[in-house]
Amino acid sequence: MQISDQIIYKNNQLLAFNKPGGISVQPDKTGDKSLTDLASIYAKIPVFATHRIDRPASGIVLFAKNKKSLAILNEQFKKRTIDKTYLAVVKKLPAQSSGELIHHLYVQKNNKSVALDQPGKNTKEARLTYQLLASSENYHLLEVKLLTGRQHQIRVQLAAIGSPIKGDVKYGARRGNKDRSIQLHSWKMAFDHPVTNERVSLQAPIPEGGVWEAFREVAG
Repeated sequence: MQISDQIIYKNNQLLAFNKPGGISVQPDKTGDKSLTDLASIYAKIPVFATHRIDRPASGIVLFAKNKKSLAILNEQFKKRTIDKTYLAVVKKLPAQSSGELIHHLYVQKNNKSVALDQPGKNTKEARLTYQLLASSENYHLLEVKLLTGRQHQIRVQLAAIGSPIKGDVKYGARRGNKDRSIQLHSWKMAFDHPVTNERVSLQAPIPEGGVWEAFREVAG
């Protein structure tokens, strides 16, 4: 993989990539090169991830090239003025074709999130909306919009309603993908530019091959 081929946006302040599934955003215990490592090598300066997506997921990751821009974007995340839209492929269609999911999540010692219907000790509220975009013979494509940002939120909330993401054996999928990716894609992101304040809208093309191909006309 040439990291330069994955760039979807760049200027003096920011750098955004369409991350392939299987690469971690930040360095982890595996010792593998992270997207942050690769982005810093490309930019020839240290860059800072403004958010994360899970290692097996794909899609938009936005980096700041300086700490001032990072701080401004962090504030936007805190105020929830940044819009993030994901695509998820599931085997089992939710009971309703669209809706809002509200759960209360806590993280176990094994780094796995658990969704509860009611608040509990050390839980955090998790909210998202979803909508069915398309169906193939065996799978369904959901558009998911995050209203909160919790660990593994989309994965655990969809699993909680009986619709785990394809390939996500950690949260109930029957079979994993050979490359250990899951069919969860950070598709669209909108934010205010840290210098100009202009609204910036990004979109990352869906991965090539596999079940994604059935939805390319819809998702691009």
